[in-house]
Amino acid sequence: MFRRRSDESAASSSTVTLTKEDEKQARDPQAPKGRPTPKRSEAEANRKTRVTVPKDRKEAAKQARERMRAEREKQRTALLEGDERALPARDKGPVRRYVRDFIDSRWVTAEFFLPYAVVVLVLSITKINYLQLLSTLLFMVFFVVVILDFVRIGFTLRKNLAERFPNQDTRGAVMYGLMRTLQMRRLRLPKPMVKRGERP
Repeated sequence: MFRRRSDESAASSSTVTLTKEDEKQARDPQAPKGRPTPKRSEAEANRKTRVTVPKDRKEAAKQARERMRAEREKQRTALLEGDERALPARDKGPVRRYVRDFIDSRWVTAEFFLPYAVVVLVLSITKINYLQLLSTLLFMVFFVVVILDFVRIGFTLRKNLAERFPNQDTRGAVMYGLMRTLQMRRLRLPKPMVKRGERP
């Protein structure tokens, strides 16, 4: 009787030890890098030691500002000289170069919008009634002429791009050209590389 009970207890203890070992073996592959999960205090200590703080933050910030300033200066020089390698992404590529040359080689009504607007503004603030009426009419006429010029340039530019660059992405190129027409020629960036009357 005592022997049977002791045998059963020994068998149960052996099964318990086996199941614990099995659980340990099954749990180890799931642990990170094959190791048991570290305690919270150990993990925090390891994390604190791994964080690398620059020795001199002011010096690092100064170097970053100098790099950004040098990059801006490089881009500004490229915009003034037309260097394709250092141009911003929106101005790079043969498509954008052709659009710029196409616009710069023509007389465009929209580039005179700013000086014309100044003249109209001066006329509108005068106390003479017929000059105020004249300024309003001139502004409306100029606005209509600019819209018609936009339509003409847009259709011509779209047609030329389809002929010259049939297999290239020309999305946004027409709008890029129309926005360039709104700037006065001497203020355009990148600087014009063709004279008026030349064809790109």
